[in-house]
Amino acid sequence: MTHLVTGAGSGIGAVLAHRLLERGEEVTVLARSAERAEEMAADLSGAEVLVADLAWPESVESLQLPESLDSVVHAAGVVELGPVSELSADAWASQLQVNLVAPAALTRVALPGLRRARGTVVFVNSGAGLTAHPQWSAYAASKHGLRALADSLRGEEAAAGVRVTTVYPGRTATPMQEKVHQQEGKAYDAAAWIRPETVVDAILHVLDLPRDATISDLTVRPGA
Repeated sequence: MTHLVTGAGSGIGAVLAHRLLERGEEVTVLARSAERAEEMAADLSGAEVLVADLAWPESVESLQLPESLDSVVHAAGVVELGPVSELSADAWASQLQVNLVAPAALTRVALPGLRRARGTVVFVNSGAGLTAHPQWSAYAASKHGLRALADSLRGEEAAAGVRVTTVYPGRTATPMQEKVHQQEGKAYDAAAWIRPETVVDAILHVLDLPRDATISDLTVRPGA
């Protein structure tokens, strides 16, 4: 099987890419620069690394993707917290570009391969894609938009056999979560949150699901 994974440099995307490679499957990942591509190629031995800066979604237009794709997993994301009264236009634009526009652009480029394989698109969303809390307006807006993208895509591509799943992880012990705690001014304890491996287990369940069913939405919350 052949997979395309974004956000594979750290967190959920990195764990997923490693797990897929361990299963002997073909994995293509994206890096934001040639230098980062070299680092990721060394870390993700066996993966094909392509360069595309998701902060500039037009960079995906010329990507040479595999002809057949069993899955595309969108795990890349950025976050910047702050009240609406203080968030800059750049903060809004960067989160919308990486968290929403880039997944839409990349999915469009990947659709021929996905249709050929009757593959699965997984959008790694967030609890913020379901409920927007104070300080989270820009990030939550990008994730609410990502949910809309998934819902529209699901209806558009069902006849082609392409399945679309949105996964909503609660707070997960990743470098992004550590950054969030810094922005919130709180101490960070990775043990208090969902392990990225647990979220990856859920994603792999979606990818391995028999063809007689699909999971449209899947929420993963921290345990009690």
